[in-house]
Amino acid sequence: MKILVCALGGSSFNSAHHESFVHAQHGRNPNSLPRRSRATASRSAVVIATNRLKLLPAIGLWIFVSVISARAQYGRTVDGTNLWTVEVGLNSDGSPALAPDGTIYTGSWSGEFFAVEPGGKIKWKFNATVEIKSSPAIARDGTVYFGCRNNKFYALNPNGKLKWSFTTKAWVDSSPAIATDGTIYFGSWDKNFYALNPDGSKKWAFATGGEIVSSPAIARDGTIYFGSHDKKFYALNPDGSKRWEFTTGGPIISSPAIGGSGTVFFTSIDGKIYSLNPDGALHWSLRTGGITESSPVIGPDGMIYLGINNWFAAVTPDGKLNWQTPGNEPVDMTPAVAADHIIYFGSRDQAFFAILPTPERKEFGTHRPWGLWLQGPIISSPVIAPDNIVYVLNSKNLNAIQGGAPPAKSSWPMFRGNPRHTGNAADNVGN
Repeated sequence: MKILVCALGGSSFNSAHHESFVHAQHGRNPNSLPRRSRATASRSAVVIATNRLKLLPAIGLWIFVSVISARAQYGRTVDGTNLWTVEVGLNSDGSPALAPDGTIYTGSWSGEFFAVEPGGKIKWKFNATVEIKSSPAIARDGTVYFGCRNNKFYALNPNGKLKWSFTTKAWVDSSPAIATDGTIYFGSWDKNFYALNPDGSKKWAFATGGEIVSSPAIARDGTIYFGSHDKKFYALNPDGSKRWEFTTGGPIISSPAIGGSGTVFFTSIDGKIYSLNPDGALHWSLRTGGITESSPVIGPDGMIYLGINNWFAAVTPDGKLNWQTPGNEPVDMTPAVAADHIIYFGSRDQAFFAILPTPERKEFGTHRPWGLWLQGPIISSPVIAPDNIVYVLNSKNLNAIQGGAPPAKSSWPMFRGNPRHTGNAADNVGN
């Protein structure tokens, strides 16, 4: 039985592991719990896990068996050790990007852009002078792109030297996407969507009716998708011409994810998540009531994961709410899915979780193998490295957390699709 419990929970249930769960879920230091409560909680975890084995229905068998298979391939899920933490500026809420050499890039509200070595040492920093909300993207030649609230879009060399900058008429919070031919796409608060050549010259600009904070996604056929505050979701051709537009009931501040069949998923402030076919026709929509900017990601089985207000949720490929589990405060970050089926989530309550789906429980269909208290709100979306390390920002720190597997082999397992954050479906491990 112990082997089965380990497979279901990701690690053996002992007091240390379960106390991490209690710590993160309830916002309390586990050492502050009475000794009797801690022992009882740990025993309860084993009982709950054992009982779940009896409840697994046929629909859950695939996940149960695949989790065992993933554990056999990647080993047991490591218990969330925080390997190192380094300060990288105030209130960082962009998502870090990871270069092939292991360098981690991230910006901050303090206006500094950082390159951090894999061991946690700051390699260099670039002063952009004002807030950076945009998440960086890394080109194949190592060039690092990001936007800034001084109305500029930057290109830096891997050594931190300025390659070029491009000036728009308003903030650039949108994170860039990089096409296979090197073209860079991003939106601006000036209501324009831009395409730049790799040398920084403007290729074209497309005008919308509202500010653009949504980050673009590029399909395998080159179609560029993004949303705008004008309540519309756009599909553009690589030459800047409009392929189609789809109108929602509210501004679109999240970023799209692209499924393996080309289906596009995104949310709107109208409280819905949408699924559109590549031709712009509505596949389905689901009313969730969500108004946070958490963007959808896709698991290897096609399940869609996202934050909905104060909840973490899973939506089936056909548009039904599969499960939801509570957070204590709003979930603005986008989750990340690992190959061992662990989903990484965090929220403003400072807790960072590893979540394992248990589909027999529809309302709260998850188990949390571990959780960490990171002492600062988590708005940033995590990135999973090929060597299993999970990088996430909280408040003003970059944290490196030991995970158990590389990114899931799905079409869009994390924010911007892949560790380099190119927003290009062709670069993702599942495509």
